[in-house]
Amino acid sequence: MPQSPYRVAMPIEHLAPSDGPERVVLALDRDGCCVVDGLVPPAVLAELRGELDPWLAATPCGTDAFSGRRTRRTGGLIARSQCARELVQHPLVLGAVKGLLRDATSFQIHLTQVIAIDPGEPAQTIHRDQWAFDFFPFPRGYEVQCNTLWAMTEFTAANGATRVIPGSHRLEDGLRFAEADTEAAEMSAGSVLFYTGALYHGAGANRSDATRTGLNLTYVRAWLRQEENQYLAVPPEIARELPDPLLRLMGYARGAYALGYVDDLRDPLEVLHPGRSEGGLGDLARANEQARASRPRG
Repeated sequence: MPQSPYRVAMPIEHLAPSDGPERVVLALDRDGCCVVDGLVPPAVLAELRGELDPWLAATPCGTDAFSGRRTRRTGGLIARSQCARELVQHPLVLGAVKGLLRDATSFQIHLTQVIAIDPGEPAQTIHRDQWAFDFFPFPRGYEVQCNTLWAMTEFTAANGATRVIPGSHRLEDGLRFAEADTEAAEMSAGSVLFYTGALYHGAGANRSDATRTGLNLTYVRAWLRQEENQYLAVPPEIARELPDPLLRLMGYARGAYALGYVDDLRDPLEVLHPGRSEGGLGDLARANEQARASRPRG
């Protein structure tokens, strides 16, 4: 990979929850990232920690430098936490995802994960999350995913706040960057970092004496494979108790006109809830219209 001469040319924009999803989308289109400050109160974080701390305590650290040998990554959150289910469906987040991926037929949850970076963890390699798709070189300006990282603890430059390169979502693929090229996404607990799958970023080094904990909820175009397999992460006996909008967000829905149906063109929800499905294929006319509109944005 070639070393890039790129340097941070803009700060990370901070927004208020009242600014709404439209402002988030504008920032993502322009910079590839932004922070919404104080999106949830401390009581929500306390509830989330109460539900997930036992699972996090049982999670081993990563086995390589990229996943982090002093970093724990706990997934399966929809099955394990009622609070996580609510945050996955947060209206501001879903509005921003829909706006960023506005030419997609639908989108789905890609990943649910608590990331806890312990003291002494070095900085992660700067990367693009969309490289998970077998390093496929998506056209420049064509976004395939929208990521959120909820600060469960304060994020500072000292404790491993995610480091981003604003504007790098429009650069060529396969570049290499150093920590000096990045900006720390510092934010208070309860705030959320939004960033696109094309943005170059990486977890910072934790040089403090406390663990930095964040909730990573990521969304992707529904025709792409999910990073976390929701059908196995959330057992059928739990899935049957979940509301239909959440199930469709998990992938129990057609991803496009003829993607994701079951056997005799059945809607995926028919498998869990007979009689509550839409049935058949999708809307071909709408799919064609969206395909014509789906062009990389400058």
